[in-house]
Amino acid sequence: MIDGTCAEAFAPLRDVLDRNLADGTDVGASLAVVHDGELVADLWGGEARPGVPWTRDTIVQVWSVTKTMVGLAVLVLADRGEIDLDAPVASYWPEFGAAGKERVLVRHLMGHTSGLPGWDAPITAEQCIDLEASEALLAAQTPWYEPGSAPAYQIIDHGHLLDGVVRAATGRPLAEVLREEVVAPLSGGSPGFHLGVPDDALAHCADLLPPPPSQLDYSTLPPDHFLIRTAINPVLTTGFCNDTPWRRSTVGGAAGHGNARGIAQVQSVVSHGGEVGGVRLLSPETVDRIWEVQASGPDLVLMAPLTYGMGYALPTPSAPAVPDGKVCWWTGYGGSIVVNDAERRTTVAYAMNQMADHMVGSPRTDEYVATAFACLEKL
Repeated sequence: MIDGTCAEAFAPLRDVLDRNLADGTDVGASLAVVHDGELVADLWGGEARPGVPWTRDTIVQVWSVTKTMVGLAVLVLADRGEIDLDAPVASYWPEFGAAGKERVLVRHLMGHTSGLPGWDAPITAEQCIDLEASEALLAAQTPWYEPGSAPAYQIIDHGHLLDGVVRAATGRPLAEVLREEVVAPLSGGSPGFHLGVPDDALAHCADLLPPPPSQLDYSTLPPDHFLIRTAINPVLTTGFCNDTPWRRSTVGGAAGHGNARGIAQVQSVVSHGGEVGGVRLLSPETVDRIWEVQASGPDLVLMAPLTYGMGYALPTPSAPAVPDGKVCWWTGYGGSIVVNDAERRTTVAYAMNQMADHMVGSPRTDEYVATAFACLEKL
């Protein structure tokens, strides 16, 4: 059931994927590890859709792993001096300075402390796709709490906030910057990640399969709870996400489609000090900013203790499989993940279509990450 290649040291990682595909824990999935500039594991298997095998080029929606990709694009612009991470958002996007947000900084957006984890008014999934209109709503809002004072995960609107800054600062949408300045140089002409799936790649999309019912009962939460106002505003069903309009969209908080190889190849520029495969996108100084703690403590949305750096989460007890050290990471709803370890010069990525009951962590994803790093010790 497994295709692809891996170094012998990573045979246990291949065995875990094979077992999970055989018993239905995974339906279709990909795993990749880049270590010291080399793709030491590139594995995939199962089904993308009923009767359609998962192939080398299959991509799937990876939900919030998308946030690591758009965050990387912003870091590239910061490295070039086109955006100052410490500048007020309103210095680029004047409309954003309304309603008491004139002191919200770009790094507050990158570290999930903007005070704008969601929209005030109910918003439909279709409205969410219209970036400029839905970004204008955020620009007019009053923060839900004092910006910079606490983390509140920007579940869906994270990409909208960053797109608003990038569009205002550069005249280009964030998805274009990501595609042309980040993915293209690092993917060797064969991109394995898209924010806005092009027509010629739509046939490669795997269909998401919904997770089992969540252990969290939303009906027990008050209507003004942050999770109610973010996680289900808008409601993104797997049926909607499996349709073409969403796949073509450029919602930078959730709509990215990729496979593990494509994600790991791009993200490895972080674990390799800003340069990988002869391509330098970040200076060492900009890479070091990723580990500047922007917030640490109970997240007001996810209700779990988290530590956010610049565009990534940092090691935290709520994600026990992520190793300590100079590591940055994030995960997607349902289980996808990318972990960058700058000390070991290693990036691990996982992307799948069978979603689990997973927000910050779950047993399946934890096992893949823990196994990958255990294998690494054998090299």
